Amino acid sequence: QVQLVESGGGLVQAGGSLRLSCAASGRTFSSLTLGWFRQTPGAEREFVAAISWLGDSTSYADSVKGRFTISRDNAKNTLYLQMNSLKPEGTAVYYCAAQPTFYATVVVTAEGYRYWGQGTQVTVSS
Repeated sequence: QVQLVESGGGLVQAGGSLRLSCAASGRTFSSLTLGWFRQTPGAEREFVAAISWLGDSTSYADSVKGRFTISRDNAKNTLYLQMNSLKPEGTAVYYCAAQPTFYATVVVTAEGYRYWGQGTQVTVSS
């Protein structure tokens, strides 16, 4: 079992920045491939970014590329998402996700993750 707890969401003006954190427990953090997703009411969960267990491979949705940065600190069992130049369409509940793996790959589909956090709300005002 893996427990994930997101934090760092809030209200920010367009063009501003936020840093989301996701604290993990229950399993060796370095054996997890990790990702961030977001969801708005009535929509499917959307891929945002992913990172391999070593942190040497990342992937981003085209809509956030160049503005968001995913990173991980295996010593602190924490995943991060630095979000810059936020846009109103970035308003959503953001979820972190984890999948145990033996492979140094990234996972970009929601179906590829077994464990999910409870989500943190990000609201970007125009």
